[in-house]
Amino acid sequence: MVFWEGYVSDEVMGTFAPIVVYWLYAGFYQLLPPMDNYRLHTRKEEDDKNLVPLGSVVKGVLLQQFFQATVAHLLFLLTCKVTASENVVQPSIPVQIVQIIIAMLVMDTWQYFVHRYMHQNKFLYRHVHSQHHRLVVPYAIGALYNHPLEGLLLDTFGGALSFLVAGMTARTAVIFFCFAVVKTVDDHCGLWLPGNIFHLFFQNNTAYHDIHHQLQGTKFNYSQPFFPVWDKLLGTYMPYRLVKRPEGGFEARLMKD
Repeated sequence: MVFWEGYVSDEVMGTFAPIVVYWLYAGFYQLLPPMDNYRLHTRKEEDDKNLVPLGSVVKGVLLQQFFQATVAHLLFLLTCKVTASENVVQPSIPVQIVQIIIAMLVMDTWQYFVHRYMHQNKFLYRHVHSQHHRLVVPYAIGALYNHPLEGLLLDTFGGALSFLVAGMTARTAVIFFCFAVVKTVDDHCGLWLPGNIFHLFFQNNTAYHDIHHQLQGTKFNYSQPFFPVWDKLLGTYMPYRLVKRPEGGFEARLMKD
């Protein structure tokens, strides 16, 4: 039993809930006060280094989410095996947990190799992936600011593949997709807040991904959004240390050999 049962289908929730969750969670970060004592970059750095205005970022994210919703709708149409009058038998909670873990690993694998290739292929980096790196100082609303082709290949197809390989129902997919969105937004929030559960349970977190956005770190820490496994296995892992700035906040510094 879920709160939307009887109001909208699982397929509709799976299509639109991640978009709503994105704007709610990213909007929460956007509406916070300056939080200078917890920022990984100063507000001046954000203004000076970022190469795209907020309005363009919002438009880019909305465009990606349009394609995301379209693919999700088609995916659910193709995989739905029951009629509107029938009920889908939901797996047990332990099975759903295993499916979500499988989906996390599939998504990480897909995104690592596609993401890394977009850095190694000069044409793709220059004409596609560099759009995301125009935000040298990441912030929450810009988490899905990508070239439309990258958004389709990296995020949308990666999510679809995770759903299919894990064999989850649309209801389980609602939970997984919303969790993945929240994690992605948090990784780009630019804040090192005390008690953030993602910082406590995930080594691949806000500071980890901030290293990748720094100019000297773009060839490292490709893994996203959950675990740093592929970075560690394939030699692209870059450890860091958090240094407290005298004027407030933190700096994620690369720890090169």
